[in-house]
Amino acid sequence: MTPEINGEEFVAGVIADPESSALSEKEKALFRFVDKVNHDSPRITAEDMKPLYAAGWDDEAIYYTITVCALFNFYNRWVDASGVHALSDAAHRQGGLRSANTGYVRK
Repeated sequence: MTPEINGEEFVAGVIADPESSALSEKEKALFRFVDKVNHDSPRITAEDMKPLYAAGWDDEAIYYTITVCALFNFYNRWVDASGVHALSDAAHRQGGLRSANTGYVRK
């Protein structure tokens, strides 16, 4: 039986320090790569892919990781520059519950 995860504690731990969080080692490798995408993308080389492959990620997962990271950067800059108001913590929780219960695809 899988133990129940407290989502808020889990996310808080990842935000505070991904390396000491409850992420799996496979996920931590991906988060390290995302950090480089965010802060040093012009210097990403084939060498940066080796730890991802060693952890079990494939090209498709890496492609989607880069794409999601880039889109969130775009959205955050657009929101910041256009003056859109941030969602409240309660609204984020509600959206998280909706995604957890129904997934990201709305029918």
